[in-house]
Amino acid sequence: MNAFSRRGACPALSAPMQTGDGLLVRLNPVAGGISPKSLIGLGESALRHGNGIMEVTARGSLQIRGLTAESARLLADEVDALGIAVQIGVPVETGPLAGIDPEEIADPRPLAERISAAIEEAGLTARLGPKVSVVVDGGGQLTMDAVTADVRLKAMQAAASIWWSVSIAGDGRSAKPLATVDADAGRDITVAALRMVAEKGREAHTRDLSERQLASLASWHSFAPPSVLPDISPSRGEIGSFRAGSPLSALEIGESRGDKAISPLEGEMSGRTERGAQERQPARSPIGLFNLGNNTALGIALPYGSMPAQNLIDLAAQAANLGASEIRLAPGRALLFLGLSAPSTLQSSAAALGFVTDPADPRTRIVACPGTPACASGRIATRAIAETIAKESADLLDTSLTLHVSGCAKGCAHPGTAALTLVGDENGAGLVVDGTAKALPAAYRPGYDAALGVAGILAAIRDGRHQGETAAACLKRLGAAGIAELYRRNQ
Repeated sequence: MNAFSRRGACPALSAPMQTGDGLLVRLNPVAGGISPKSLIGLGESALRHGNGIMEVTARGSLQIRGLTAESARLLADEVDALGIAVQIGVPVETGPLAGIDPEEIADPRPLAERISAAIEEAGLTARLGPKVSVVVDGGGQLTMDAVTADVRLKAMQAAASIWWSVSIAGDGRSAKPLATVDADAGRDITVAALRMVAEKGREAHTRDLSERQLASLASWHSFAPPSVLPDISPSRGEIGSFRAGSPLSALEIGESRGDKAISPLEGEMSGRTERGAQERQPARSPIGLFNLGNNTALGIALPYGSMPAQNLIDLAAQAANLGASEIRLAPGRALLFLGLSAPSTLQSSAAALGFVTDPADPRTRIVACPGTPACASGRIATRAIAETIAKESADLLDTSLTLHVSGCAKGCAHPGTAALTLVGDENGAGLVVDGTAKALPAAYRPGYDAALGVAGILAAIRDGRHQGETAAACLKRLGAAGIAELYRRNQ
């Protein structure tokens, strides 16, 4: 750990990242989750070596903040002593209930392990950027639809067999479908796509692949299940492996097969029928109770993804007393507790400690980074602003609307677009409508009363919303200029 990763990289245990409040490390346990005892140990390490703030990210990773170069080394030693194996290399992610959910279509872990091994065997890890990732989704109660990835594989069942829908560059809604294939072909397409990305450089992602490359990937589907995917492939080619002489070996990084280039129409047609109504259903929140057959899992979220380490220690200790066998990290900034004898007891304790225990909690609609005083880069007290808005305007924060409160223009907590973004800079708290923290604000207020400006916007929604209209739809009717004016009033 004698070098710090650059911003935008993944701050793994072996490569902490410099932030405004010191170094940050991110941990992804290898084997599903960790024991309550291990989480207590991590919390105690965070208190000793960091600033006492722990986080669970939107992708379900654990972060420890406020480290120094020396304390990061000590933390790494203590993680090793706790016996927590952490993931390295290209992330190949599965759902938080993978392998234990009776409702999942297939256990995604064997395929994920095969893909990880194939990536390593191909020597791709060092050639790919730190943000490149793969998702293998077995379906079930907690899908990975909300998680973006360079390559996505989602389980499907047809004709009493398991198939994998392969898509690229996006989440469950936005990713572009390529093909529906068996597990072997899914592995091979994934590695082929990542080879193409690696050839373009460490800044590249699958979104940078050309249409010809996408068409060549989509064309290699084998034994497409007739009940799910019509036989529409012009080439009717089978997917081979990466052994010498296979169809893929000539196309690992190239864009065509010379005079046998695949028509782009094949890529457009292959694998589209599986993206039907079943995939358009909203993803279930990780907060609440989940039936695992003989027992249940309890999902509890961290408000804004962050909690004092002592609160996590206290929660894990109570979980241990209630017989918890394992704690799994979940996308959506949540923790899943398995094996509890009395889930409702832990749920009540978690609420008293300040955790989110209700999926309808308005704090789930707000994304807020640490801000001031925790982060030196922050210009506004993001968490205080978020808490005020959540308490005073709770009824207006419906599921259609996301509010992002960012301490600075980097937008670390939510790089994507939000309906409303408050961003701190030298002018105070700027408002961005339907944009990111990097965009030019349309209006400003002093940081100390930014929540008042948002309350004005939300009050206008309350007064002007049509029956059955969502908050987001009402905002669209009000228009960016009108929203900015509402925010500016009463300065």
